[in-house]
Amino acid sequence: MVPSFFFAVLPLLFTAALSQGFPNPRPCTGACNVRDPGLVRRTSDGSYFLFSTHEKIKYASAKQLEGPWTAVGSVVPQGSKIDLAGKNDLWAPDVFKLGDRYHVYYSVSTLGSQTSAIGLATSPDLKPGTWTDHGSIGVESDPSKPYNAIDGNLFVEGNTVRLNFGSYWHNIFQVRMNGDGTKATSNPTQIAYEPAGNHAIEGSYMYKHGGAYYLFYSIGLAGHYDDNKPAPGQEYRIKVCKSSSPTGGFVGPAGKPCTKGGGMLVMASHGDVYGPGGQGVLTHPEHGPVLYYHYTNTTIGWSNSQQRFGWNPLDFSSGWPVAKP
Repeated sequence: MVPSFFFAVLPLLFTAALSQGFPNPRPCTGACNVRDPGLVRRTSDGSYFLFSTHEKIKYASAKQLEGPWTAVGSVVPQGSKIDLAGKNDLWAPDVFKLGDRYHVYYSVSTLGSQTSAIGLATSPDLKPGTWTDHGSIGVESDPSKPYNAIDGNLFVEGNTVRLNFGSYWHNIFQVRMNGDGTKATSNPTQIAYEPAGNHAIEGSYMYKHGGAYYLFYSIGLAGHYDDNKPAPGQEYRIKVCKSSSPTGGFVGPAGKPCTKGGGMLVMASHGDVYGPGGQGVLTHPEHGPVLYYHYTNTTIGWSNSQQRFGWNPLDFSSGWPVAKP
């Protein structure tokens, strides 16, 4: 049961924030073409590492979020140990330091397929050539399942390790993981669902702030805008729900459950920015919570390969995340 205070939002603050429109992304220079970005700050020296779909999970590094970003290489240069179609074209990296290892969770699938699996590669220091591919973490799907096993996102609190995942079908699910984050140890449970249309939500990312758990996710058509531009408002955009528990009860500002299409819009198309999504949140030493995502810059090009890395600090003062310039 979600406490009643979660329903008591501050609508005037939301209205004031949203009436100003969405901010443009902060600057990015160097290797800024990414898709489904994963982002981490290395503890040893404070450098940032930015991971991306394709090129067997390519990644780049920089001293600051603005860049300049310099290409480093690929996480799984030989392709995944998971023997499924798509093992040489890996998607949706999620990166997290667990213990003394950096974990990158990746997806093995093909477009529109439900025959999918989530894999894991680890490294002690994020340097090229130091990655070990562990193959499947036991989160897999086929047409008999209600979910699609892609878009994994690790969430760790104390000694409890969870993984959120899912795309289309019945949307976002969660499993418990073992202590070192290498294997799922429970059956999946649903935590978010869009009942309308073809259930186009995916790419979940959980973030804790001020005692509340925020579930960010992408909704709409993700890309291929050069070949298949969707109807206005149906392109990628970022929404969020929140709960007092990491395991469920997520709602939008008006109390509508996230399992029934609830949620608040955090970022959407505006100006030259089109189809933002594939998001995550990083706690930055200067800016605090930072929303990062990919987007299409309409002045540059509409193809997936031209999508860019965007980021904005988040303001949680209303109880809900609002992107700042």
